[in-house]
Amino acid sequence: MHLKIITPRKIVIDEDIKSVTMPSAEGEITVLPHHSRLLSVLNEGIITIRNEKEEHHLAIGGGYVETDGTDVTVLVSRAYNQTEIDEQLTLKAMEEAKKMLKEVKDVTQRLEAAALLRRSIIDIKLIKRHKKKVS
Repeated sequence: MHLKIITPRKIVIDEDIKSVTMPSAEGEITVLPHHSRLLSVLNEGIITIRNEKEEHHLAIGGGYVETDGTDVTVLVSRAYNQTEIDEQLTLKAMEEAKKMLKEVKDVTQRLEAAALLRRSIIDIKLIKRHKKKVS
């Protein structure tokens, strides 16, 4: 089965895989070879890609997935691995977002703070998975 993960800026992944697990709007879904046709909305979260040798994870923004059982195409707003995350900066952003949620009354600013908090939580989860895998 072939996987392509595409963001507005670049093709992040273009490789043969055994399976891919993604956060969909209905819950986590795993696509294996010969999966039935699928078109689904993806939530931001962590995507897990398994190939013949290893398993790796990416943080993704919201988007869509389509598969015919042979090819899987993922179109998302962003996709990156743990090496692209600055843990200290992420922890600082998380604290700032929590503070804003407590203090800010403006709806738009609260939505921005909530989005920043969600992204920060996803990034920290990705870092922890990588550290656990390395240990």
